[in-house]
Amino acid sequence: MEWSGEASVMTGARHGENAVILTVLTREAGLMRGLVPGGASARRAAMLQPGNRVSLRWRARLEDQLGTFAVEPGRARPGLIAGADALAGVNAVTALLAWALPERDPHPRLTDATELLLDLMDAGADWSEAYLRWEMRLLDELGFGLDLSRCAVTGAREGLAYVSPRSGRAVSAQAAGDWAPRLLPLPAMLGGRGNGGLADALALTGHFLHVRLAEVHVGRPLPAARARLVARLTGSRPSSEW
Repeated sequence: MEWSGEASVMTGARHGENAVILTVLTREAGLMRGLVPGGASARRAAMLQPGNRVSLRWRARLEDQLGTFAVEPGRARPGLIAGADALAGVNAVTALLAWALPERDPHPRLTDATELLLDLMDAGADWSEAYLRWEMRLLDELGFGLDLSRCAVTGAREGLAYVSPRSGRAVSAQAAGDWAPRLLPLPAMLGGRGNGGLADALALTGHFLHVRLAEVHVGRPLPAARARLVARLTGSRPSSEW
């Protein structure tokens, strides 16, 4: 079995004295893992930093084997390690993808969104809202997307103020009635009326990452890197809840 193409590095784990088990994200094949002989050397370790683009050839005798990667440098993203925010960002993105996605299950739209987000981080742009949208894309790609476009009860597009914690659908203030205390607030940043910025929006996506992905889909807690990033972006303490 053989595959070749370009990918972005997600994670690398040392294997033995000199090898690395590399996890990468490809547009065509999804998340892939393989052994990189000599990947722990200083020269190769720099090339295999999370977020960097590489060219790969994967080979295995059988399709379900780990296989071996032959790796060539592609496009480095040095900005990802140039500052604490970008480093926290790439750590969160790569950890979430490696945690949530099954191997060899392609998600081209999510991959494209990931590449754009990593490019923004690398360039030093303001990528905080792009990260929020990326989390929403992750939920959507795995079948747990939020529908914040209209009220789940009345179909109205105006006066949206809440989100159902079960269905992930928006609810207007008028339709919520006595159920309002049981609903999640819809931040203004995501189309809700009233207040609510990035911290509230990330709290909302965090709820669904926890109850939909962590508890139902993956069966493991959210990566701690996500809480550390949210704390940096919002100026809060890292949450121990997820």
